[in-house]
Amino acid sequence: MRPDVELDWDYLCDLADKVAYSIAQKWNVVEKDDVKQVILMHAYENRPTIEDNYGNEAFLWKIFQKAGTQYASKERNYRDLMDDQYHYTPDEAKRALETFLYTDDEIGQMLGQRDDLLRTRITDGLFSARLDADFALKRLNERHRELLMRRYVYGLPLSDQADRQALVRAVVALSQQMNRTHRIRRAVA
Repeated sequence: MRPDVELDWDYLCDLADKVAYSIAQKWNVVEKDDVKQVILMHAYENRPTIEDNYGNEAFLWKIFQKAGTQYASKERNYRDLMDDQYHYTPDEAKRALETFLYTDDEIGQMLGQRDDLLRTRITDGLFSARLDADFALKRLNERHRELLMRRYVYGLPLSDQADRQALVRAVVALSQQMNRTHRIRRAVA
């Protein structure tokens, strides 16, 4: 913390307003004023960091952008969870990936039958989940995609602890993306 720095909160409010506006334009689930409030609260709670980097507007923009984007992401995830549409769980996302072992024709022939590998009854829902997973997988970052394919499609173990932890985050990211994909497909239909 630098005692010689006097923060100009009007300047920080103006910068927060600009960042909040850019986030609200990209994330239709949040209002600019709500994002601005979260950004300013973050700035206040992390005042030593703001003081240390006060002269670097590009760095402050990044700090504000991250705080506002995290808030918008949480709001979108909450909305996804609380709406009345079907919500994929991480376990369902894993099961959908495991169906990649089969061709579409094989899945079609198995509809209504019990599958020992997946320990479920093959239904149209699993087929839809497979389609959503296929689309959602393409929207994830490369590392997450590779880890998910390695573990759940190819069945290979992960020996590195960092990869296992990243895999947990990848499964959650996949289920969240599948939920967004599911909404997009229903809106278009």
